Amino acid sequence: MIGTPAAVPGYDCTIDELMVVTFSRALADDTRAFNGAASFIPVCAYRLARRTHAPDLVWAASSIAVDADPETIGSSTLSDELWGGASMLANSPFDFWSYAEGARYNTFAFRGAQMDAYGNVNNSVIGPYDSPKVRLPGGGGMADLGCMMPRIYLWSTRHDPRTFVERLHFRSGIGWGDGGEHRASLGLAGGPRLCITSLCVFDFEPASKRMRLASLHPGVSVDDVQAATGFEVLLPGGPVPVTARPSTEELHILRTEVDPTGARLREF
Repeated sequence: MIGTPAAVPGYDCTIDELMVVTFSRALADDTRAFNGAASFIPVCAYRLARRTHAPDLVWAASSIAVDADPETIGSSTLSDELWGGASMLANSPFDFWSYAEGARYNTFAFRGAQMDAYGNVNNSVIGPYDSPKVRLPGGGGMADLGCMMPRIYLWSTRHDPRTFVERLHFRSGIGWGDGGEHRASLGLAGGPRLCITSLCVFDFEPASKRMRLASLHPGVSVDDVQAATGFEVLLPGGPVPVTARPSTEELHILRTEVDPTGARLREF
């Protein structure tokens, strides 16, 4: 079901547009990314970044179509509807694994039914694994890609205590693990960089690797975020900034070139 995202107070945009622009600005020119299922926000961010500040960004649509440039984003981010304009198609969905293992692809984005303070993700079960209350779609490649990808981004269009939890019911994909040096002790490079939600942007405190408020979306307070989060939210040393306003150019490109049919709204 496609929802109607809220307008951002004081900005000439809606929350979906703010999330896409914020995500795109975090992507560097050397990004080599691919996408998984139901990843409309990341797909829009990759496409927007390539049209603005990161022209050399490489995106493999559905993990198959390298440098795809479709006219629109279709009903699924794993569909061949995304393959238009690609410079190359992989021979099978499995070919990308060798590139992921060697970090030739260096960026991936996760969303889960549950996320904890260290950026670990659950998309497998709610409740005990052997007798769950809810059986979720599954982790797909989360378990492997969480270990392989040096640059991990998290996003969620729903920010509430059911999504952001103190303890996952199941760890489908690793972020910073148990925090601190845990990920590094396992020999895993990189880790989560940001988590972009409908209320705020989190980064990760360098020592503890816990989520820390990096910015608040307009009209949102620290208390609002804490009330919607099931773990203690870390604060920066000074005032929490407001998430930067999208430019007129970024919004125009997003609305008319990147996603003119509003496929990103499927996440709301």
